[in-house]
Amino acid sequence: MIRITQADPIERKENNMKIALMNEVSQAPKNSIIYKELSDVAKACGHTTYNVGMIGEEGEEVYSYVHLGLMACILLNSKAVDFVVTGCGTGQGALVSLNTYPGVICGYLIDPTDGYLFTQINDGNAVSLPYAKGFGWGADLNLRYAFQNMFSVELGGGYPKERAVPQKFYREQFNGVKASVTKDVMSVLHDVDQTLLKDITRNERFMACLNENAQVAEIRDYMNNL
Repeated sequence: MIRITQADPIERKENNMKIALMNEVSQAPKNSIIYKELSDVAKACGHTTYNVGMIGEEGEEVYSYVHLGLMACILLNSKAVDFVVTGCGTGQGALVSLNTYPGVICGYLIDPTDGYLFTQINDGNAVSLPYAKGFGWGADLNLRYAFQNMFSVELGGGYPKERAVPQKFYREQFNGVKASVTKDVMSVLHDVDQTLLKDITRNERFMACLNENAQVAEIRDYMNNL
């Protein structure tokens, strides 16, 4: 397993990022394992974590990968958090769901090298991991090293370093294209099945994170008014 832990920091994001973990129903029993590795690494790197579920408790609200995309969209676009860690059995459903929305750039992370390369080259704000497929002996180490590679350095530094400038240019081009082909966030919230949003409002951990940290009042208020 390759570990890449050193990179020259860039002055782009604040040191203390807010990072949210969200799991869907099939992998909720692994939430505690994932959150331990994430929170341990994040704390050591000076970041703050929020576990917005599912956490595997009996009787808790059930969320699918469809909910995960909306949850990530709301937290990221309201600026309640800076980064989302999510996933599902294969990681593919959550990946597709998150990338549906404006302001969300989600990468697929299988091993620690993926974590470093995605955050350095693509500079996204979310990752999706497989928590059933290939999740065997040493899975906790795989998570730990991946989180270290993502969060111990500033994002967007480029890899290799001599490619940092064109990689930044392509990211900006991509972000412009995505903004032109997706709805604005408030249109999404108004047009989407409101039952899905009401499901999300029953998640006390999610709503606490949103209400505590949201910098876009319009998004926060819409969710509370549901």
